[in-house]
Amino acid sequence: MAKSVNKVTLIGRLGRDPELKYTASGTAYCRFSMATDDSWIDRSSGERQERTEWHNIVAWERLAEICGQYLAKGRMVYIEGSISSRQWEDKEGNKRTSFDIRARDMVLLGSPGGGDGSRREAEKPAAETVAITYDDIPF
Repeated sequence: MAKSVNKVTLIGRLGRDPELKYTASGTAYCRFSMATDDSWIDRSSGERQERTEWHNIVAWERLAEICGQYLAKGRMVYIEGSISSRQWEDKEGNKRTSFDIRARDMVLLGSPGGGDGSRREAEKPAAETVAITYDDIPF
């Protein structure tokens, strides 16, 4: 029997500051958006084309708290995780599906000053690289 794999690796910049929240039972979760860029040469025109893809990222438990503490808009980050889908109904009662990347590993890339220069970023610890792996998460 063939095995399946659900693994995503992204390197990009945060599109907004992360939102750290807690469930009613006290479990931490953190949501943020992340942009990745793709470029190619158009075969018909020979011109370089570019596209930005936006990804919704969610981290849980200790990784969520670390993301909430160290990440900020504009920060370059490596995320490894899996794709998960959520289904919901919009205001008109239409069924919708959205896709999130459930982060399992996160590595800060570049210097903390590499973001948008916001004060929030400047107040963060001067750690060059912080690596959190799935093994660090207690669930």
